[in-house]
Amino acid sequence: MKKTIFNIALALAFVSTATANNPIEDEKVPVKVTESTVTWKGYKVTGSHEGTIQLKSGHLEMDGDKLTGGEFVVDMTTIENSDLDGESKGKLEGHLKSDDFFGVATHPTATLVFTDVKPFNKNSYTVTGNLTIKGITKPVTLVVSMFEGKATATVKIDRAQYDVRYGSGSFFDNLGDKAIYDEFDLVVDLAL
Repeated sequence: MKKTIFNIALALAFVSTATANNPIEDEKVPVKVTESTVTWKGYKVTGSHEGTIQLKSGHLEMDGDKLTGGEFVVDMTTIENSDLDGESKGKLEGHLKSDDFFGVATHPTATLVFTDVKPFNKNSYTVTGNLTIKGITKPVTLVVSMFEGKATATVKIDRAQYDVRYGSGSFFDNLGDKAIYDEFDLVVDLAL
């Protein structure tokens, strides 16, 4: 009998120690990158351009049905324009990939890592994260809404913070109608 009690106590001690040393982590829910979309829209004095860019990888971290974190890698080489055709489309896409803008030969990916997640209603969260573009990391704040196996987010990004200078009034004077506004929008629809 003493041996049985000793074995039970030893087993409980082992389980307790294992649990203390290995806390249960949040579940990582992978994003279905081929079914997800990231749409961008940039603005200039004379109008705007828009298009898409693809996720390379990503996951959300969940505690039950509550969002607690996330991490995403964007494939910067996939920048596409959707409002132009032919040669104009090719020129814009090439220019966006060049060192004038995102320098994708040197910086083929951008990343977003959630650092703080605060719920503000049943399905929506205010998320702060570190966004890295062209090797420069800055904090961003976005709203993430989750429902029925999907998550959506919108974020406004100031390209000047990431040394994306072309046509920027933050770096150049007297651009007139050639000016391109620093802020651009991203709308993200994630399939989980």
